[in-house]
Amino acid sequence: MKIKDSWSHSIVALITLLVSGLTLAADAPVNKTLPLPERLENQEMRIIEIELAPGQSSAPHRHNAHVYVYVLEGEIEMQVRGGPLVRLRPGDTFYESPDNIHQVSRNASDTAPARFLVHMLKLEGVPASEPVD
Repeated sequence: MKIKDSWSHSIVALITLLVSGLTLAADAPVNKTLPLPERLENQEMRIIEIELAPGQSSAPHRHNAHVYVYVLEGEIEMQVRGGPLVRLRPGDTFYESPDNIHQVSRNASDTAPARFLVHMLKLEGVPASEPVD
């Protein structure tokens, strides 16, 4: 998905900076809320490590956030409502806006786990996600 405005380019640059200093511990999943510059007042950045068991998936939901996914291992399938189903491998990324419905999120393998990092930029105090029909 293309990012259209300079504000989004700034967010991507900020995420790249934040992630470049992040070290993952093998036995401790990442779930951090990071401080942001003043110009992003009332917003927060969350970084969450997700591991999906073989064949595991989630029900449709919406994130009240700009969500950036970075695949660490395995293969996952992602789709926002009305968009194409994409298969992601290590090093691949996926973006969804606060307006998207996250229709498909699943481990593409029935035998191997998959791990990915989720970076969320959202308003403070707003739930990160909510179920949808």
